[in-house]
Formats: sequence, structure tokens, C-alpha cells
Amino acid sequence: MSDTLPRTLGRAPLVLVVPGAVAAALLVLPLVTLVLDTPWGSFWEQVRSSAVRDALGITALASAVTVLACLLLGTPLAWLLARVDFPGRSLLRAAVAVPLVLPPVVAGVALVTALGRNGLVGGLLRDVTGLTLPYTTAAVVVAHTFVSMPFYVLSVEGALRASGERYDVVAATLGADRWTTFRRVTLPLALPGVLAGAALAWARSLGEFGATITFAGNYPGTTQTMPSLIYQTLQGDPQVARTLSMVLLVVSLAVLAALRNRWLTTPGGGR
Repeated sequence: MSDTLPRTLGRAPLVLVVPGAVAAALLVLPLVTLVLDTPWGSFWEQVRSSAVRDALGITALASAVTVLACLLLGTPLAWLLARVDFPGRSLLRAAVAVPLVLPPVVAGVALVTALGRNGLVGGLLRDVTGLTLPYTTAAVVVAHTFVSMPFYVLSVEGALRASGERYDVVAATLGADRWTTFRRVTLPLALPGVLAGAALAWARSLGEFGATITFAGNYPGTTQTMPSLIYQTLQGDPQVARTLSMVLLVVSLAVLAALRNRWLTTPGGGR
């Protein structure tokens, strides 16, 4: 039936085709020019430099720990939002979504006010333990987790809501407690959402810049991530900045390819 639709619906109107083409060009053209302008002759030499290796190492570490934090902390939060009715649930759900629309620099300032040396929690941590978070590798992880967690939580909550509670009810009638039901029934059913959320959180962590540079700084070997290095390099050597940007573009495309079956298919099975 889909093969006959274009003939029965007629020609696509220019009033939709033209702005659609402009939107497609706006999204695709910058990526194409980045690929074309990348100095491929010196690509591997630049990627193997010590500064890039250090930035890649910190970025990889921060993104991996961020995903682990999302799994350990975000999964219970998503379950609470999807399965437990408690006062303020709607308000909490809204608060979880705020980092999605919050300007990254504002997110960094918020982290400073809470976890900075003189922050509400950071000041107490400093007085009790003598430890401070800002301008450390741990601060990078905290900043990445703050901006990435909403992607994971909302993805998993959506998967939990889509699977419904009927299987949980069946497990309960068979004598399973809520923890057993969560482990044996709820979580396995939501696994596609967990995997998609983890991939999205990882990708968001890889590209995080604003909150990180505000809360953790940009110190090579300690807090300098790939986006921070790209920003710094762009001011002195745009060619190298394009090479580093190409590295993150390839990683982003790999994430998109991994999520292809979940995000790039239509309900009817078409591509």
C-alpha cells in the first residue's frame, strides 16, 4: 500500500519542500564541510599527540564513570518516577528534565553554588574531610553526570511506562516482593530503554563542555576533556581543532549507528 501513496497523494507542495530542504542543508552542510576541511594528511600525527591522548583519556574515563553513575543512581530514580506514586512526583520529574534545557554554563554555576569550596554541600565537605571537588577530575565526572543523567532517566522511565505494570502485578500475585519483581521482571522488560539511555548519556558526556569548564576548569592532564581541548586549540590552530572535532564526530556517528534500530525506524517497519 505504501508504494501507491505517492501517486494517490500527488506532488509534494513547494511550500513544504523548500523549507524542508533548507533545514536539511542547515543540518548536513556543516558536517560535510568539517569532513572536507579536516587535514587528513596529518590526522593520525595530531591525534597521537600527548595533549590529545591525555584529553581522550580523561574524556573516556569521565564518560565511562558517568554511565556507571547513571546506571546505579538513575535506574532507581526512573523506577520511582514510573512506579511509585508519592507527593511531589510531578515536580521531581520536572526538576530531572531541567538540565536538558539549562544553558551549560548555568549548570556549571549551579554546581559551584552547591559543590564549590564555599558551596552548600562543598563547604561542608571541605570542613569535615578537607576535600574539595572543583578543578579535579572528580569534578569533571560530577559535571558530566549532572548534564547526562536526565537523558538516561527519561529514557528508562519511558521504557518502564511503556512496558506497564501488569507483569509486576502478576509477579506480586505469585508471591514476589518488589525488589525481586524489579530484578526479575521490570528491569529485563525495560532493558532496551536502559541500553538506549546509557548510550545517550555516554554521548552527552563525550560532548559536555560548558558545565565542565565552569566547575572543573581546563587543566591539561587533570580536567581538560576533548571539547575543552578543541575550544582551546581553535583559538590558535584551527586545523588541529578540525581534526579533534572529527574524532568526536566519528564517535557521535558510531553512537547513532548503535541506536539505529531504536531511533531510525518507523512504526510500520520502514526506514
